[in-house]
Amino acid sequence: MKISNVTVRRRLFTALIIAVASFALLIGRLAYVQLWKGEELASKAENSWRREIPFSAKRGEIWDRNGTKLAYNISSPTIMAIPAQIKDPKKTAAELARILDMTVEPVLKTITKKQLIVRIQPGGRKITTDKAQLVRDLALPGIVVAEDNKRYYPMSTFASHVLGFTGIDNQGLTGIEAKYNDRLSGINGNISFLSDAKGRQMPGSSDSFLKPKDGLNLKLTLDKQIQSIMERELDQAMVKFQADDIMAIAMDPKTGEILGMASRPTYEPDKYRDVDPEVYNRNLPIWMTYEPGSTFKIITLSAALEEGKVNLATDHFYDPGFVEVGGARLRCWKKGGHGSQTFLEVVQNSCNPGFVALGNRLGKETLFKYIKDFGFGTKTGIDLGGEENGIMFKMSQVGPVELATTAFGQGVSVTPIQQIAAVSAAVNGGTLYKPHLAKAWVNPETGETVETIQPEAVRKVISEKTSQQVRQALESVVAKGTGRNAFLDGYRVGGKTGTAQKVINGRYSPSEHIVSFIGFAPADDPQIVVYVAVDNPQGIQFGGVVAAPIVHNILADALPYMGIGPREKQIERQYKYGETPIVTVPNLVGKTVSDIYEDMNMNFNLTSAGSGDTVIRQAPAAGSRVERGSTIRIYLAKENDETPHP
Repeated sequence: MKISNVTVRRRLFTALIIAVASFALLIGRLAYVQLWKGEELASKAENSWRREIPFSAKRGEIWDRNGTKLAYNISSPTIMAIPAQIKDPKKTAAELARILDMTVEPVLKTITKKQLIVRIQPGGRKITTDKAQLVRDLALPGIVVAEDNKRYYPMSTFASHVLGFTGIDNQGLTGIEAKYNDRLSGINGNISFLSDAKGRQMPGSSDSFLKPKDGLNLKLTLDKQIQSIMERELDQAMVKFQADDIMAIAMDPKTGEILGMASRPTYEPDKYRDVDPEVYNRNLPIWMTYEPGSTFKIITLSAALEEGKVNLATDHFYDPGFVEVGGARLRCWKKGGHGSQTFLEVVQNSCNPGFVALGNRLGKETLFKYIKDFGFGTKTGIDLGGEENGIMFKMSQVGPVELATTAFGQGVSVTPIQQIAAVSAAVNGGTLYKPHLAKAWVNPETGETVETIQPEAVRKVISEKTSQQVRQALESVVAKGTGRNAFLDGYRVGGKTGTAQKVINGRYSPSEHIVSFIGFAPADDPQIVVYVAVDNPQGIQFGGVVAAPIVHNILADALPYMGIGPREKQIERQYKYGETPIVTVPNLVGKTVSDIYEDMNMNFNLTSAGSGDTVIRQAPAAGSRVERGSTIRIYLAKENDETPHP
């Protein structure tokens, strides 16, 4: 069939239109790709060619409250391989194995993997700078030394449970390192280069460096000096008492800042693999739960005073040595009891039947309300992982016996951090604070403080008036009661002992106890609260004998360091038979020898130097506090002659 010219022209025109449209679409597509998507596609192409050698960011340092470094980073390079660039794998593996203390086979297996870039481990991870230089000197194709660092704890076991430790990739695993891992970690950088499909660097291409962003530095509330004092005392106590565990906390009662926190046994954070996981996984001050014993009586006392249920000076109680409650006989620690006493003496003597009476006056609803308000039964919210709740009776379970035992600290379970937070509230004016360890975050590049953590008040529990009464009562416990071994001349220490039977396999142990003491100073304006608990000490197991002297020693060094001087109006200590009283040195300057021997009592011994009959100097100086029977050295001269004659 013959096709007409018109039809041919139409077909050619249609083909032309289709060709022109197709060409226009192609031009449009090319323009779209080049002008609109070009940069994105070029970036994707470059990314497919680009290889990156990581550079680790430096983890933020951890400091004490005064800026002393407790954890920081040291250079510790890592060896990496780019398998496609390695020319002689067997020779390369042999050379690396020799330096990295590895066998040849695992190195060869690693560097021949079909991957873009691999780490040679474990021997090539976080090595010394000397080893890294030896690898560099080999100049092996495809082998690179990547910048890396590892965590260093310069003070060995110092504050180990608080600080925690990091893993091989600098990730926080326990303690503060884990709690604030995100802010301490920083953002890693890298060196990148362009390579072909075989991993060979493209000729003419250049490397680029993305600088890592270091983590923030963290300033803690811990005080290195107070922490050191505390740890020294715990070490000595472990040797002396051969205890299962010992723990201690020091806190600023007005802010909730933790000044010190430690427990034994301990470990070195960078050698955590060498110890039983139970040692580093259990931060006893926040993890361990136990019956608090008589230190819990501070809560019952505070509630009774706040509710007006007792007048410590005028109300009396007779203690026969036990009390019958709900068919159970609850005994006082003193066989035969304390007899007739004021309720202040009930507190001083830590008399269980007396506190049962206070619990009954309050009633279970009121007592347990105060227990809850003081923070027991719930976590304090301290910024550490692993905190426990403690255990309280449910109200439906509280009968007369449970009310009685709770009033003197038996049958309930608490943590040390709950205990010190609650007692701090009882003596600081009545406000419960959330304990915390983080004090400030600091930019590592500028040194500028980017965030300051403010004290967090949880609630008002008791009034200032009640708190003052509690402080006075607890100061009398240290001066005249069971806490005398914590007495610190001139500093007005208050506190309370605790001795609690351990519960083993659901039964009270007749021979194992947790003994404790919580003390604060100065009693008129508390600046520091210290809690010490000793688990199963060998020998005598009483808080006043074992734990109180430890708190005494901590406060004796911590208070002068904190700039806190002696106070006035201290309650005079009541001495037992055999104890040596502390007395004040009289002023002897200007007196004659005859005056001295006529007026002097038997409190001191005297030695003299010089000739003459008038005292011109003395040592110790007048007003000093020394043990009775101490020696006073006097320097004599003739009247109006201030030069002692030999």
